[in-house]
Amino acid sequence: MIQVSNAFKRFGNKLALNDVSITVEEGQIIGLLGTNGAGKSTLLKAMAGLLKLDQGSITFDGASPSISTRASTAYLPDMDILYPWMTLSDAMKYMRGFYWDWDPDKAHRLLDYFELTASSPIRQASKGTRAKMKLLLTLSRQARYILMDEPFSGIDPFARQQIAQAIIDDFIEEGQTILITTQEITETEHLLDEILFLYEGRLLLTGQVENLKQTRNQSLLDILKEVYDGARL
Repeated sequence: MIQVSNAFKRFGNKLALNDVSITVEEGQIIGLLGTNGAGKSTLLKAMAGLLKLDQGSITFDGASPSISTRASTAYLPDMDILYPWMTLSDAMKYMRGFYWDWDPDKAHRLLDYFELTASSPIRQASKGTRAKMKLLLTLSRQARYILMDEPFSGIDPFARQQIAQAIIDDFIEEGQTILITTQEITETEHLLDEILFLYEGRLLLTGQVENLKQTRNQSLLDILKEVYDGARL
């Protein structure tokens, strides 16, 4: 379980996280939703142990983010961190040497699923192909928690569908807890068990997706638009 308690983070005059408290139960796919600048990436980086909160705390199974907890957490950043001089095979060997939980069999299954070529130079790959490469490197670990920052950003609908299916397949197989930041709400809501909706650093809405849709008799997108419009008034 991930517990975030009264999280505050400021960058200059901007309050990126404003008293955010959430509990993420095990074995779910959670969507961390919101507009640009809502605080989604900041919260995910803090969970990954890459960013220190000004106030508040984050714990994984009762322990604060550290080398030991990071070993059970796989983080996919929104920025491209693949070394362009590598081939995909080089990157896979690098990950295998760096992470004890690297699963080579799973990596090769994802290689076939995404129709990737291990010998492909990373520098020559399209944005959609690089997104698949990053996802392969993230999902091939047997990490307990997977944090993904905008895995669908800037790629075509066909690649998004393929990536979404891989996430579902991986989740069902491994039973991992997955947090995804995304603005592709309509295309990804079928993935999500629960949503956390941020606006200007504040948590405005949280709940089980199906319960929210049934209770309000609206689509998830319409619910979030209504909450967003109400916050702007």
